[in-house]
Formats: sequence, structure tokens, C-alpha cells
Amino acid sequence: MREAFVNATINLLDEDPRVALVLADISADAFAEAARTHRDRVLNVGIREQLMVSVAGGLALTGLRPIVHSYAPFVVERAWEQVKLDVDHQGVGAVVATIGASYDASASGRTHLSPGDVALIDTLDGWTVRVPGHADEVGPLLRAAAGDDSRVYLRLSTQTNARAVATGTDGRLTVVRPAGGDEVVVAVGPTLDAVLAATEGLDVTVAYTHTPRPFDVTGLRSLATGPTPAVAIVEPYLAGTSARIIADALRDRPHRLAALGVGRADLHRYGTPAEHASAHGLDTAGLRRSLVEFLGR
Repeated sequence: MREAFVNATINLLDEDPRVALVLADISADAFAEAARTHRDRVLNVGIREQLMVSVAGGLALTGLRPIVHSYAPFVVERAWEQVKLDVDHQGVGAVVATIGASYDASASGRTHLSPGDVALIDTLDGWTVRVPGHADEVGPLLRAAAGDDSRVYLRLSTQTNARAVATGTDGRLTVVRPAGGDEVVVAVGPTLDAVLAATEGLDVTVAYTHTPRPFDVTGLRSLATGPTPAVAIVEPYLAGTSARIIADALRDRPHRLAALGVGRADLHRYGTPAEHASAHGLDTAGLRRSLVEFLGR
């Protein structure tokens, strides 16, 4: 996904004179040639993430379309005040594109973990959140984000599905495995493969989205039919982040909801991404246990 993002950004810089890129050292080597070609629109401010976001806000005020890029905890958490004030409060747009996700860089320790990033973005209004599940979904999502002046959070990960499911940008739920009942499991981004494996043999509808914000409420309602539908959502970030949206979408229907994702416990372990997924119950075995218990199978 990171390579796809770099390639797509370079193409946008070449094609669109409005597009600018602001870095804080992360991925600077990958953009070295682009920085020489577009000296006025590729800016590396050094290890100053707060400044990076403030510069992006200033560029947006001049009419440019800034893309900000770094690790998720360095942008969304460390520079949160600047995201809130210099972009959101000023009413300007930017594309915040991060790597690291929840625990991709677990070997670097707690400083590089950011399971709460989408929940933080969710405290602001009107942001589009894109969580691609495969590298082939990155380019179209970035190109769409660069084409307007909205506020977009693009969450890249080393965790990936085996193939791209939705290369479009409308954000609607895509049914990957239909079933005849009123039990639905929604997989967000790179959780899909584990969800499919975990629900093998279960008569449940599996749907996919790379756009949890705005959430496809209409699509969910069309799937969660019946007198008491059961809906589980599996997200690669903080568990429960989308629970309020699903609950509100089905507020007129008695329903059951399971919100699965990264837990709040600090594991105090480096480990690998796979080990973190297992610890949070997001591997195939953990999801199988949670879903079987929830569905009463």
C-alpha cells in the first residue's frame, strides 16, 4: 500500500499543479526525485509533525490541495491540535495519509502504535475515512481524494487482503459472501480475509467496505433485515469505533450488535503484527470464537 501511495502521489504531482505534498522525513527518500522536480510543492519540514500539518493548512488556504504523510501516531495523535485547528477549524481541506495503522510497526514499540486514530478523527465532523484492504484500492481512493477540497483520512497498512474487492470510490458496502438469513458481518479494509476464513461454513452474509466514513447506512439496512437482525462489524482499529453509527442506523429495528477490533489494553510487548492481531482476537481463530459466540452457533 505504501508503494502504491507513493506512485499515485508522484503521478498526481506531475498531473495536477494544485497538489502539494508535505512530509516530516518519513518516506522522504521515496519522494526525492519528485522533490527535485516540484521544488515548490514537495516540502519536507523535518521531524516536526505539528509544523507539517500547519503548513498543509496554510497551503490549503492558498488554494492548493495538500497531502500530509507520516506514521499514524505522529500525525493523528502528536499533531492532533493542528489537525483540529489548522485544518478542520479553518474549514480547509487536506488529505492525511498515514502508514503504521494499529500495530504494523509493533517492532518499534508503543510510540508507533495507533489503534485510536479513526476514533479521534471521528470526533470531528465531515471527514471521509478510507481504509483500503489491498494496494490496488489505494490509487483510486487517493486520486478521488485529491480531486476536491474535502477532508480525507487515508489509512494505509502492511496488513492486506489477498485481492482487491472494491476499486471504486463510492464507499458502498460490497457483499462478498451472501446468505439467506438476517445475520451480517461487515469487514473493514484488511480484515476481510480473516473474516471470510472465520465465517467459513456459517450461514452469514459477509460485506466489505474500505470507507467506514461516511458509513453506507442504506446498504447496511438493506442487508440487516428481518425482525431482529444480528450485525457484527470487524475493524482494524479500536473496537467499537463504528458501533454508534450502526446502532443509530438500526435504531428503529430491534437488533444485536457485536463490535470487534483492537482492544484498549496496552500489551507492553513488541511482537509482530500477527502476534498483536492474535492478542486482540483479530486473527482467524479469535474472530471465529467471537462470532460463533455472538451468533449462538
